[in-house]
Amino acid sequence: MLLWLADFLAQYFTVFGVVKYLTFRAILGVLTSLGISLVFGPKMISKLNYLQIGQSIRTDGPESHLSKTGTPTMGGALILLSIFVSTLLWSDLSNHYVWVVLLVTFVFGAVGWVDDYRKVVEKNSRGLPARWKYFWQSVGGLGAAIFLYMAGCTGAENELIVPFFKEVALPLGAFYILLTYFVIVGSSNAVNLTDGLDGLAIMPTVLVGGALGLIAYLAGNVQFADYLHIPYVHGAGELGVFCAALAGAGLGFLWFNTYPAQVFMGDVGALALGAALGVVAVIVRHEIVFFIMSGVFVLETVSVIMQVTSFKLTGRRIFRMAPIHHHFELKGWPEPRVIVRFWIITVILVLFGLATLKLR
Repeated sequence: MLLWLADFLAQYFTVFGVVKYLTFRAILGVLTSLGISLVFGPKMISKLNYLQIGQSIRTDGPESHLSKTGTPTMGGALILLSIFVSTLLWSDLSNHYVWVVLLVTFVFGAVGWVDDYRKVVEKNSRGLPARWKYFWQSVGGLGAAIFLYMAGCTGAENELIVPFFKEVALPLGAFYILLTYFVIVGSSNAVNLTDGLDGLAIMPTVLVGGALGLIAYLAGNVQFADYLHIPYVHGAGELGVFCAALAGAGLGFLWFNTYPAQVFMGDVGALALGAALGVVAVIVRHEIVFFIMSGVFVLETVSVIMQVTSFKLTGRRIFRMAPIHHHFELKGWPEPRVIVRFWIITVILVLFGLATLKLR
């Protein structure tokens, strides 16, 4: 939005010409979303407390969590507000990738909001029934997948890029739709499963989102893409502004969500942020690298699958409790230790993922 205004004003005041630079707008995107989160965070927490929109805690979980009962939730709405305002202000709104990511984020956020609302406001412990939750997630995921498949105008946009190899790109054809669906929906639910400790999910989201923003910038630049032997995706660079806004909003939320949390993200934030990461990874054609960088999210999801499968087949549990972060808590790890160690693992995986851009 402000890009258009800056282009107009640049005719009369050359200083406004700096706004056209993607890196400058990404920096402004971070600062804008961070500022919104920090300014409105206390007001949001106060309002949620007044409305008694508090989190219910599982009685079969770690005893240390029982003290968190009543902590305000649905704070993810602030993250989404910060992201949307910042992205709409500083990105190129003529870019269709920006609208795809925003729409997917909104749809998954709406699903999470309904689920949270039914749990904490209507006091319905089931929330949104699983079949309806997955139905609407599938609508959002398939809708984005079909649109991106139809909009793909070059071979690279519908190929699976394999890291470490310069020339290995597998043409997907219509299978692209299925892959995109699983990446978006799977990422959404993986982040949601990880969101079980104070700050555990949001910091890896910020780290992975920031890395995807860098990849988007590189993939959207002809020279960088050619130098690194990664697919050039025209217009993908604008997603750098979105990812920057996501990182800023996440850091602002972490200010209040860090241990001991003043507010929880809720499904409204976790489902939306996971889907946003997934769709960006698909657009920039780095699904495998995204899988590597999201190792913590993957581990959390796999631990749940293993636990459920083992219990149904043998009646035995592999972990003391799933997702796996609760397993470590029940082994005696303090909550901050689990959180920080998972953050450190994410930093390592993100750096390794970024290293694959050059190791080809």
